[in-house]
This record gives sequence, structure tokens and C-alpha cells, in this order.
Amino acid sequence: MWPLEGVESWVRSTAFSITASMMGIVRLMFVWVLMFLIFVCAPTSAQQRPLETEDPETVASGQILIEAGVDYARDQEYVVSGLTGHRSSFPRLGVSVGLSSIAELQIDGMSYNRLLITERAVAPLSYMLAFPGERTSSLEDLSIGMKISLLREGERRPAVGFRFSTKLPNAGNETGLGLDTTDFFSAVLVGKTLQSVRIVSNMGIAILGDPTRGDKQNSLVTFGFSMTRAVAFGVEVVGEVAGRVNSRRGFPPPGTESSGFVRVGTRVTMGTFRWDGGVFYGLTPRDARIGATTGITWVFKGFELP
Repeated sequence: MWPLEGVESWVRSTAFSITASMMGIVRLMFVWVLMFLIFVCAPTSAQQRPLETEDPETVASGQILIEAGVDYARDQEYVVSGLTGHRSSFPRLGVSVGLSSIAELQIDGMSYNRLLITERAVAPLSYMLAFPGERTSSLEDLSIGMKISLLREGERRPAVGFRFSTKLPNAGNETGLGLDTTDFFSAVLVGKTLQSVRIVSNMGIAILGDPTRGDKQNSLVTFGFSMTRAVAFGVEVVGEVAGRVNSRRGFPPPGTESSGFVRVGTRVTMGTFRWDGGVFYGLTPRDARIGATTGITWVFKGFELP
């Protein structure tokens, strides 16, 4: 049992976070209107790094996409363990395999996280922390999923796809970076090139386990909206807003609260390789205040299907 003052502190911070989250989303609406007016150029292909909003287009049959990168986030809060600090992640490895003309297997989360702790607070599972000093590290939770193309893009219709995935509990509670829960995600993906702008949106659900009780879970609505613009041959500017919204009345289980971010960046394609870089800003007090990411993507023909 954690102290009563710890419970009161967590309740107050959670209530403030929900209000701040809504205010942040309203402020960003104006930013995205401006971005829509600015993004006018040549058509672009399906989005990858540094965006997280999934394009409905799949990797071509027999092709393999490998991506890797480095993330750095400041003031990232871990509600369940009570830790706050600056997080670095490497190598952010992900693999996508084109199993057919409409199906893609995805394996993500092959990474190692390190946290430089700047603040500790009483939290539901802070008593389980088992490391010395002001640094902690852990493997990231592995995610395995499938993306299916349901409808190819036409002159007047958008491309439509469906994605589902499961997150495995690789990161433990003892490090303060994991929740030891198995979660499920699914989303409908829609993408369309309008004149010279590639627009993609995601809408789905996430079923997240309660890290403090094995018999409870929380269902959240997930969303994503991204735009891509080519500014020169092989050079693109990208942006997105994405996150999740708690759908439960009252206070959600710790670790399943609303969350979101806005991300802007660029990517440069040279042959089968693509470099990307970007910055991101959290929409709630629990998210990283600001961060940066950079990485590479390599697409190649891996095998021939019969």
C-alpha cells in the first residue's frame, strides 16, 4: 500500500493532466490548419520514419524494410514508477516484411532505453524499484503486428488498411521503465494524395492492462494524422499529431492515461536508403516535454514468393 499523501498527489496530478491534455490539443488545431495551407507540392509515397502514423500502403511483396535510429526525450514521466527524467533510446530497430501484395508483418520495439533520473515521486509501484543511483535502463517492450491493405487508392477514393499488434512485456517493473503488461492495438488506416499533399489518418482502439491489478484493463481511443510534402528531389518535410485518449469515466488505471505528441521533421532518400530527423513535443504533462529523433531506413528485395 502506498501512503495516503501519495494517493492524493497522484489523483491531483492525473486530474491536472487530463485538463492540460485537452488544452494542448485545442492549441494544436490552429497549428495544423496552417500546416494544411502550407503543404502544397508533388505527390509522396507511403510514410515511414520519423512518423508513427501508419500509412495504409504495405511493403511490396517479397521486400524487407529495416529501420533504425536514436531518440532523446527530456522530462519524460513514468506515472507507475514515479520516475521523471531524460530518456535515450537506441537502436530503435524495426523490421517490416512484405508477405504478399496486401499483407505486411511488422516487428518493432527492438531497442534499449536509458533514463537519467531528475525526479522521484511516490507512485503505485515505486516500491518495486530495484536499482542503485540515478540511472536506470531496460529493453523496450517488443511489438509484433500485421498490416493489411483493404482498398487500393483510386482517383477519387482513398487507400484503406487495417493494422493490429500486440505489445509484449519485455521491460520489467523493477527498472521503472516497464509495466509488465501485455497490450493489444488495432486501427483503421486511411490515406489519400490530394493534389500534391499526402494525408494519412489512423483511428483505433488500445486495450491496455492495469499494471497494478492483473484482473483489470482499460480501453482507449487511438488517433493519428500526418502530412508529407516533397520540397526537392528526394527530400520531404513531414509532420503529424498522434496519441491516445482515455475513454473511461473517472480516473484511469495508472499507466493507461491519455497521451499524445506532435512531431515535425524531414527525410532524404538516396536509392534504397533514407535518412530522417525530427523533433517532437508532448501534449500532456506526462509526455516528454521535447525530444529529437534521427535514423535510417533500408528497403531491399528479400525473397521471391511462389
